[in-house]
Amino acid sequence: MSRGDEDIFRALEAGAVTYLLKDTAFEDLVHTVREVHAGRRPEISLDVKAHLAERVGRPAFTAREVAVLELLRKGLRNREIAASLGISEENVQTHVKNVLAKLEVQDRTAAIDVALRRGILHFG
Repeated sequence: MSRGDEDIFRALEAGAVTYLLKDTAFEDLVHTVREVHAGRRPEISLDVKAHLAERVGRPAFTAREVAVLELLRKGLRNREIAASLGISEENVQTHVKNVLAKLEVQDRTAAIDVALRRGILHFG
């Protein structure tokens, strides 16, 4: 349902037969459900394919980088993140630097915004 390329990728990687976006037309939704129920693999929509294509060539995030991003989203500082994860502040700085580079942004606020839009982080 999410438009984030990471959400789509993870769902398909986990074994989803197909993926539908929130704005999928009712008729297409019903058709897709019937196809899946019949044991067939419906073709992935052009919109979903476009989102997946955006992900190609982008560097993957490590579990630690995602954990650091989650704590950044909560407003924690490097020292607090380090204590929470049981790592040094220098390691946190390295992870933050890597996250900013991978997301192609200059600051933490922009990183959180992009990570939420791409489905790397989720609201909640």
